[in-house]
Amino acid sequence: MTRFAPAKVNLGLSVLGRRADGYHDLHSLMVPLTVGDALTFTPAPDLHLTVRGADLPTDERNLVYRAARDYLHAAGQPGGVHITLHKTLPLASGLGGGSSDAAATLLALHELYPAPVDLAAVAVRLGADVPFFLLGGPALAEGIGERLRALDLPAAALVLLNPGVEVSARDAYTWLGERSAYTPPLDLAAITEALRTGEPVPYHNALQPAVVARHSLIGEALAALEGAGLHSPLMSGSGSTCFALAATHEQAVQAAQALHVRYPGWWVSAAETVPGRSASS
Repeated sequence: MTRFAPAKVNLGLSVLGRRADGYHDLHSLMVPLTVGDALTFTPAPDLHLTVRGADLPTDERNLVYRAARDYLHAAGQPGGVHITLHKTLPLASGLGGGSSDAAATLLALHELYPAPVDLAAVAVRLGADVPFFLLGGPALAEGIGERLRALDLPAAALVLLNPGVEVSARDAYTWLGERSAYTPPLDLAAITEALRTGEPVPYHNALQPAVVARHSLIGEALAALEGAGLHSPLMSGSGSTCFALAATHEQAVQAAQALHVRYPGWWVSAAETVPGRSASS
């Protein structure tokens, strides 16, 4: 069995404030993309993980391993599985790759070993972004990211650009707290309308200013996207991947090719967002 694990971007990330428990209240529009990692699953007597394309641990330090372990435990240990993770997304990049890989693992094992397991409950224990990837479409994330509301959004073509900088979410939120630069909720209606019409999108990322202040290459990436003829550049999540929107998929492909030539050491990809269910019908 093979599963695709899509990347995501945040079409706006507002941090409303810090909670008494130390976490932050979020208001973010998350959308899956047509690019991502791939995983293969083979039933086996035990649990074994192989990673190709990245130097990652293959034990309980890996979210895929923990997702498989937790599902098998919740299902009563019906068997094991050999998993191969084919990693194509950059690491610590704001694209949710690890969380998506974990969600794909839960869905695959639920198919291999059907059992009355609450996947959402297992997912939230693995990380705040993991439940989002179980939905398969755009969602508004609130609370610490665990409260999700599925949304219908039009598809959008975009270009992803990562300058090779790794940014931890913990650092990004710490830097935001030092500034107390909290932001108001996103204007979902305005964002949706701009996506529909192709106009500049009125979103923001509360984490972006402090991250760019410490990593100038991310600021360079944002400027490069705009210089390639794309619009509404934004950092995704805690970084370091940035993205900008294109009028068409063809324009996105051309811009990605030009950026690859200009920045041969950077990760670049054209992609499309996955629309909401009724928006795609």
